[in-house]
Amino acid sequence: MLTAFFDIDTQFDFLLPSGALSVPGAERIIGTVSRLNRFAAANGIPLVSTMDAHAENDPEFRSWPPHCVAGTLGQHKPDETLLERRIVIPNRDDAFDIAGAQQIVVEKQSVDVFQTRTIPRLLALLHAGRFVVYGVVTEVCVLHAVRGLLKTGKPVTVVTDAIQSLSIDGSQRALAEIEADGGNFSLAAAITG
Repeated sequence: MLTAFFDIDTQFDFLLPSGALSVPGAERIIGTVSRLNRFAAANGIPLVSTMDAHAENDPEFRSWPPHCVAGTLGQHKPDETLLERRIVIPNRDDAFDIAGAQQIVVEKQSVDVFQTRTIPRLLALLHAGRFVVYGVVTEVCVLHAVRGLLKTGKPVTVVTDAIQSLSIDGSQRALAEIEADGGNFSLAAAITG
């Protein structure tokens, strides 16, 4: 069964203490995310990396402070989480080709990657039978991604030492929902060996 990894929003504005929408403690997961991404590349596992790519006046900024504005340093991912052969898929109806890509970067303007124009087409191309999810923020973008992936009816595993939440209560609620909906949990070492 083909597995696909989903690296959710691991971008400077979320991961670093100096980031525009810094998630306290998130910098601790960078090494684990890097190991998971490199494991995917070494084992031919498709890696989907979601990435906020906001305009300066993005509607999302009515709900959240400005962050991950396209082209800014805060929008970038740490180098150690990037793979050599990657493609970027903007949130448009344009055709895209993932052949040969180790990392598929999906740009989004919403907390829910399933509101992009591209994710349904990408999932159809991947033909994955199982998903492994990690990144930030547990109770926001990670939860939305897991909800959408669980709706496919395929197994979803959340890597608990490669996620970070805004609050303990928010994390507990999100993880309880994921478990109640059939999601599984694992540590990175159990996946990478």
